[in-house]
Amino acid sequence: MSAPTRWLWTGAVSVLALACSVGAVAQQTAVQRGNAKFEHSCAPCHGAGVGDDGRAMLPGTDALRIKYKGSNPPVPPLLEQRTDLTAPVIKVFVRHGSFSMPPFRPTELTDAEITDIAAYIADKAKGAPERKK
Repeated sequence: MSAPTRWLWTGAVSVLALACSVGAVAQQTAVQRGNAKFEHSCAPCHGAGVGDDGRAMLPGTDALRIKYKGSNPPVPPLLEQRTDLTAPVIKVFVRHGSFSMPPFRPTELTDAEITDIAAYIADKAKGAPERKK
């Protein structure tokens, strides 16, 4: 192989490797952005922690526990354990609210941020216990 051909081949492989790593970083970045936005906008009500009122769960998590109690198959009250929450599903609840959850305007949570939150939840749910059907 001549030197110019080797140089072109090495350059092409480098460009391909860079393109693949940029794609992986973009996905990782969506999950990281979603994590940060979830912690800021969702976790105060839907996190796993104990509420400021001393209850065992935060209000959104507890409300979902009550709502899905006895469902078959069981639905986890923690959003981060849910495998059924796609970006369109999350967008409906975020934009319209539900029960005591207020709606969020696009100036509060953009569609792109909702997509990032969905990417974070999907990534987090990979490690959640599998639901029995």
